[in-house]
Amino acid sequence: MSVRVGRVFRMRSQELPVKPVLVRELIGESLREERVSQGKTLRDVSRKARVSLGYLSEVERGQKEASSELLAAICAALDLPLSVVLNVVREKMAVYEGVTALPSVRPMAQAAA
Repeated sequence: MSVRVGRVFRMRSQELPVKPVLVRELIGESLREERVSQGKTLRDVSRKARVSLGYLSEVERGQKEASSELLAAICAALDLPLSVVLNVVREKMAVYEGVTALPSVRPMAQAAA
């Protein structure tokens, strides 16, 4: 299967698993990886981001879809630009989809404008 977005790039031809990966799961996974790598606890980040510990835990486990405002607050608590998290998610999604070459973002954005 191939997808056309300004140019053609290859995806794996096999069928995807029954349960597709969700963006919220990849965002949560990426946030958790960063938090753990910084040696911060859920409590540390929840206090600094002003979000409940339970809700932050659900975001990290991919059970809750975080708003852009909440993501910004979590990223600020981690001293991490949101754009970095989204780029990591983009790369993880490409691996999951088996995309062999990621197209440049700028030409795609210009084409959409």
